[in-house]
Amino acid sequence: MPGTVVSFHAHPDDEAILVGGTLALAADAGHRTVLVFATRGDLGEVAEGVLAPDEALADRREIEARAAAQVLGVARVEFLPYHDSGMAGEPTNARPGAFTGADVDEAAGLLAEILRKEDATVVTTYDDRGGYGHPDHIQVHHVGVRAAALAGTPRVYAATVSREYYRDLSRLMQDRVPEGVDAPDPEAMDLGVPDADITTRIDVARVLDRKRAAMAAHPSQIPGDSFFLAIDDDAFRHAFGYEWFIRVDDGDGEAESGLL
Repeated sequence: MPGTVVSFHAHPDDEAILVGGTLALAADAGHRTVLVFATRGDLGEVAEGVLAPDEALADRREIEARAAAQVLGVARVEFLPYHDSGMAGEPTNARPGAFTGADVDEAAGLLAEILRKEDATVVTTYDDRGGYGHPDHIQVHHVGVRAAALAGTPRVYAATVSREYYRDLSRLMQDRVPEGVDAPDPEAMDLGVPDADITTRIDVARVLDRKRAAMAAHPSQIPGDSFFLAIDDDAFRHAFGYEWFIRVDDGDGEAESGLL
């Protein structure tokens, strides 16, 4: 039976990188997909000349999020009223309205209202480390899990990545990254969780063209000469052909290959 997947994220572009393939597959299968962002990512880094004069980064990133959603077949996009907190330890973590300092029950109540109205079958959040320790990503975990409990959403998944997969891949791909392109260092980032913690691995190879197009819809954060878009198609398949989740609700303990 068709269901509804509500996918909760910290900032625009996180959705394309972490769960873009999963959302595209769900939409193709006839499920309704909804994106909710905690912030509009107003503290993201942006290269000089990308924004028009007097254009706010938050406004641009909202436009990019909606464009990426269209690529992925997402039916609805919503933003909670919080500000980007910046990286861990930055003074902006404490600014008024920063998501990392939001009252969890208050923020969860806003998300739960969307879950109830959508009669969501599934909600995705992040793992309890926020993937790599970003304070907004950690808060997404707490708010998402609490919202699911408030709304009674039956299936709850924490989007994550495999620590072992990316550390192995980083070594294998050293010669595949174009000269002059900075590749993320998963070990330095302390990225992901152990495979033993992962319950769900989704092969998104058949929608990789749309996942890549969704990333490209975020040019303020993912320019064409970035690692994400500069690598060739085969390297992209190895880097982004799987998406991983931890089932947070009481599943049956079996390994899964999909959310629905």
